[in-house]
Amino acid sequence: MTQHVTAQELRQRIRRGEHTGNTSGFAPGFVQGNLCILPKDWANDFLQFCQLNPKPCPLVGMAANPGEYRIPALGEDLDIRSDIPSYRIFRDGELVEEVADISDHWRDDLVTFVLGCSFSFEEALLADGLEVRNVTEGVNVPMYRTNIACNSAGRFSGTMVVSMRPMKAADAIRAVQICTRFPSVHGAPVHLGDPALIGVKDIAAPDFGDAVTIKPGELPVFWACGVTPQVALEQARPPFCITHSPGAMLVTDLPNSRLAVM
Repeated sequence: MTQHVTAQELRQRIRRGEHTGNTSGFAPGFVQGNLCILPKDWANDFLQFCQLNPKPCPLVGMAANPGEYRIPALGEDLDIRSDIPSYRIFRDGELVEEVADISDHWRDDLVTFVLGCSFSFEEALLADGLEVRNVTEGVNVPMYRTNIACNSAGRFSGTMVVSMRPMKAADAIRAVQICTRFPSVHGAPVHLGDPALIGVKDIAAPDFGDAVTIKPGELPVFWACGVTPQVALEQARPPFCITHSPGAMLVTDLPNSRLAVM
């Protein structure tokens, strides 16, 4: 269900520990972002990886300098250390901890990147009268590892992660038209139909998020997903990294409408 609170109100709730779950459907109208925080000596490689893979890794904001935990362009009061419901801590490419606040982990050499999220284009789909199944069912969107190779950059490489929403064929065509307008939040789908063609073996068992109902006559429709950097991080194995937990996004004050290209 859509929750009509402002982005700032939602961040305050998250900061106080009053909202701990997914952010899909909350604070309608505002851009939600995926998070990646790396030491500065890894930041240039990651920035290049994003630039070479704009569909899964569309950059919507980053800290101006190492150690900064505020990004005023995305929210005046925004504190990257506390305003996401759940963070993942990686050491040497291994997930070691999930926490609700990263203040105790913060360092002066850390660089923050915020990437566009599919939750933003979900709003455009809903506004056009299309059903978004994960919103209807009140669960996190299903996400899958694929065999679609990303372009390598420095120490970063890997395969794309996709999110999936089932739709009738006519609705899928309309979704392509709508999402093409939003390249900063993954743009048009990367695949429709047979999951096996992109290396997804079991559509009922997502690698991240929750399974959703696929009704008779519906196609699975796959979009590039901002969890892709986590797969690249697993392979690159930086000594330290922080990401969001899948589905637990940074909600910014940037209007979704500002990301539309036409």
